[in-house]
Amino acid sequence: MTAQTEKGLLPQKDWPEAVEVLNEHGHSDIVLLCEHASNHMPAEYRQLGLDASHLQRHIAWDIGAAEVTRLLSSKLDAPAFLSGYSRLLIDLNRPLRSQGSIPVLSEDTDIPGNVGIDATERTRRAEIIFSPFHDRVAAYLDRRAQAGRQTRIVTIHSFTPVFLGVSRPWHAGVLHDHASGLAEAILSGLRTDAALNVAANVPYVISRDADYAVPIHGDDRGIPAVLVEIRQDLLSTRSGVEEWANRLAAALPAQQAESIP
Repeated sequence: MTAQTEKGLLPQKDWPEAVEVLNEHGHSDIVLLCEHASNHMPAEYRQLGLDASHLQRHIAWDIGAAEVTRLLSSKLDAPAFLSGYSRLLIDLNRPLRSQGSIPVLSEDTDIPGNVGIDATERTRRAEIIFSPFHDRVAAYLDRRAQAGRQTRIVTIHSFTPVFLGVSRPWHAGVLHDHASGLAEAILSGLRTDAALNVAANVPYVISRDADYAVPIHGDDRGIPAVLVEIRQDLLSTRSGVEEWANRLAAALPAQQAESIP
């Protein structure tokens, strides 16, 4: 029995689809991804041995990212792909078999349920959660390419104001590898608000060893792709989510898809 066949026999509420697709026929050249949209964990995993409060933390999902993505999808008439499971089970923005794919330590928190899992369980999570998400995105990008449609990928994430005791001063960052032009265009749009502290490649950088969506769906296809990080405390209210969705919507539409050397 394959993992996907097994999933079909499990309770649907406990085992939702790995990807939620919004506005698949949207007219925008922007394609939105939100790989850490959900903190959902099937009951059989018993919260991976964690207290329930940990599932509300950044270690389980990117707080506010899904809400920003949904609003942006509507404002831009853009397709969006959102994850259905917690990043603690398997991280959709980490290469399979990388250290961060199924973490045993996240920030300063041990993840007991991920310690010592065997290859069968790793494959099961990949087949149920990771592969369906990325296969759906890849198939969609293939169809756009075949139709001759321009595409830019923007993945939406959020980050903690303090990481391991170190404060992070930025309100947002735009991470990129090849797509420096798209990143700078977004930053230029955000900097129309002089009060914002925004920068390229903060608080992280894109690495092929530690990232998936930008290098695989973007750079390898010659599609301009960036990862937008917004500080979580700025997304703690509905008004904050709306404010950042409006900012990003204003920064994105006027830019045309760039070619990558």
